[in-house]
Amino acid sequence: MELTWYLILCFMLIMYIVLDGFDFGAGIIHFFFAKTDEEKKQVMRAIGPFWDGNEVWLIAFGGVLFAAFPTLYASAFSGFYLPLILILWLFIFRALGIEFTHLINHELWIKPWQKAFGISSLLLALFFGVAFGNVIRGVNLGGVEDGIAKFTNSYSFFTPLWDGSFSPFAQRPGVIDWFTITIGLVAVFTLTIHGAYWIILKTEGDFVKKLQSKILPLWIALVVFIVISLIAFVTMKSFQNQIFNQHPSIYLLPFIALSGLIGMLLARNSSKHWIGFTSSTIFIIAGICTAVASLFPVVIPSTNSVVDSLTIYNTASEKYALETGIVWWIIAFILIVIYVTFVHRVYKGKLTEKHDHH
Repeated sequence: MELTWYLILCFMLIMYIVLDGFDFGAGIIHFFFAKTDEEKKQVMRAIGPFWDGNEVWLIAFGGVLFAAFPTLYASAFSGFYLPLILILWLFIFRALGIEFTHLINHELWIKPWQKAFGISSLLLALFFGVAFGNVIRGVNLGGVEDGIAKFTNSYSFFTPLWDGSFSPFAQRPGVIDWFTITIGLVAVFTLTIHGAYWIILKTEGDFVKKLQSKILPLWIALVVFIVISLIAFVTMKSFQNQIFNQHPSIYLLPFIALSGLIGMLLARNSSKHWIGFTSSTIFIIAGICTAVASLFPVVIPSTNSVVDSLTIYNTASEKYALETGIVWWIIAFILIVIYVTFVHRVYKGKLTEKHDHH
């Protein structure tokens, strides 16, 4: 049952990143590349009917994490308390930036809320990437210093925003170091391209051609940070290849990710706009699956040798809770699928000016 719930958890996280990820990317596009009012409206038109519904996957992910892996939930939310609060405020300002922008038709009102939307989207993409980098790198479980655990609960930890050495190999690594920042920048460029392809898919006009011309430099920057992160990734103490050796078919995942990455470049001038968005989706899914597989069954690696890492087995709920929860998850999942299907059917195809207000 632990493995079943772990797969469910990964599935919901991936759905959230793919769906709300293009919202983050659209916000970054809105901030850096949309210069005119019409271009900004075109960005908002592309995500307007979808952005709030996409966040349902994050709420559902949190609920599943709490129900199926309560120890992991308690550990992560206490250890990453400060960055999680920052992310919460960024979510608030992103929503306010979307909903408040056109309440008053005056530049002194519109401009600050537009910037709030763009900056919040950028920082959310960066912080989620940094968070993923922390999971890959691991944390100092138990608060071990000089070989002694300072916390009574072995799953407890405290991660400062940064360590003086800014190194992922420090005794008490911070949330931000050169490795997690690199993963954060990979997330930023990936979601920017993902968001650009969504806008290209859902709208039309000169701005679409403008975005197509921006794909190449964004893709080059993405590749540079991917190479840096891969070099660092294989040096992380948390990296494991047992699952790859036991199941060689998993080696297909990085090759699928590579095909998605190449597709993101080749589709930039294609008239079949769905190819670009599909390629970025494939890259995101396969990339996350590759990283998760390399850690399995660990969910939060320990950077010290005193306290064992948190796994899907030592953080899961009792068997009865896991078996009972499956029924309610299926019901909730069906409702989410019905809602998502309905919204995407209503707003299928290109969105024009008539869709500016919802």
